[in-house]
Amino acid sequence: MIKARLKYLIKTQKGKVPKKISDDNTMPPYLSMDYLRGECDNILYVKPKEEYKLIEEDEVLVLYDGANAGEVMLSKSGFLSSTMAVVTPKDEFFEKRFLFYFLKSIEGELKKASTGTTIPHLDQNFLFNSLFEFPEVEYQKPISDFLDIQSAKITHFIQTKQRFIELLKEQRQSIIDETLDIDAKKVRLKFCVSKVGSGVTPKGGASVYQTSGIIFLRSQNIHDDGLRLDDVAYITEKIHSEMSNSQVKRGDVLLNITGASIGRCYWFNSDDEANVNQHVSIIRPVFEILDSEFLMYQIQSQRIQHLINTVQGASREGLTIHEIKNYPLLTPPTIEEQKRIVEHIQTETKTLDIAIGKAEREIELIKEYREAMIAEAVTGRIVLSSISKPTT
Repeated sequence: MIKARLKYLIKTQKGKVPKKISDDNTMPPYLSMDYLRGECDNILYVKPKEEYKLIEEDEVLVLYDGANAGEVMLSKSGFLSSTMAVVTPKDEFFEKRFLFYFLKSIEGELKKASTGTTIPHLDQNFLFNSLFEFPEVEYQKPISDFLDIQSAKITHFIQTKQRFIELLKEQRQSIIDETLDIDAKKVRLKFCVSKVGSGVTPKGGASVYQTSGIIFLRSQNIHDDGLRLDDVAYITEKIHSEMSNSQVKRGDVLLNITGASIGRCYWFNSDDEANVNQHVSIIRPVFEILDSEFLMYQIQSQRIQHLINTVQGASREGLTIHEIKNYPLLTPPTIEEQKRIVEHIQTETKTLDIAIGKAEREIELIKEYREAMIAEAVTGRIVLSSISKPTT
């Protein structure tokens, strides 16, 4: 085993922001994070220039800037973005695929070591100057081969589960849409609510988050089937009181208004004190005329989700308060009738929600297993019978 600082074994080079981009698909693409993750609707292309870093497929990349600073991934062919760096190993120390798996094994530490109150940045001192242990290069290829095979199996399992989840969600969506296809008065949301607003990021950003205190809800906590609080952040009473306009009350409907999770919503059914960040909108019904859960299902319906997803630029700039206020609701005249509709939806979707939750937990468990497997393999704790030092 080798114990060394990476600054002697690897080189990193960051990309640059191009001065001009186009939609000319004869040019190489710009490797934004959305593009690398396959979440980019509008691919950007760059005219080659000497100062831009052109990389090939399957180079090792580390995200240097942004909310996921420290994330490790393999590249596609194109121009490297300014937020990430390509990592090139010295051949006598690292086989390239092994370097990818090795950096993946310390990805959690890289993310934790990232600093910055507004935009986190990778801590290069941690990456380059920490002592790491790994096998000699002659042992690395069999380990990489093993991890390639096992990772492919896990990826197939995850993709199969994700397709299954999508089918269940389609069934759930159909039940909601069919139940809400009612003969009722159409009214703009703004006439049925007392508040439509959004939160803010506390001064100091993530650095002020606590392990206890006032619940601070972010978009990753808001899902259509519930609020997920496993990784919820907390803020102090003082910060909560300073952010009075984004305090959450029982009955508020919370709607994600930016990013990949735009449109997800759920209602706050607790008396606990809570607050939200700028990626979440608070919609407070007038409770005498509009039931919270009924409003939630209205927003989850395909009719309003279509409006959310077709707003020009919504995936980039996010929904505006004006747009939300003008969503058309179909509202039965009485709260009792709204509650009956809610009860029917919940009865019909209960089994689907349980199945979706079970499949999502299975995906999380297999991802945790993959992380543990990679860590065990790259540190030599998984003994592979096929690995033997070459004879000379």
